[in-house]
Amino acid sequence: MKKTYYLSTCDTCKRILTELNLSSDFVLQDIKSEAITPEQLEEMKSLSGTYESLFSKRARLYKERDLKNKLLTEDDYKNLILEHYTFLKRPVILYENQIFVGNSKKIVEAANTAING
Repeated sequence: MKKTYYLSTCDTCKRILTELNLSSDFVLQDIKSEAITPEQLEEMKSLSGTYESLFSKRARLYKERDLKNKLLTEDDYKNLILEHYTFLKRPVILYENQIFVGNSKKIVEAANTAING
């Protein structure tokens, strides 16, 4: 599978997509206009290992709801991501049987190496 979950209004996501120079056979899903399905989230989780690894603690709602002071379970992370797109750490790139989550330099470089050799 070649798929990228991203946010079209996010400059960082746009920069990374440009940097990766993804081929036309990649499916791009703007998570703001096309919500993540439970099945898609389950697929991401099976590759990443946990819902927490897919969860963005930088989201504005994370701070507004004071979630850092709550003990969140895997089910909480899953439900929050499904509830609002900003809780998904972005971008999420699925390439063959690999997953690359987030925008750290190390992750982007690993994705670039896997995709572009």
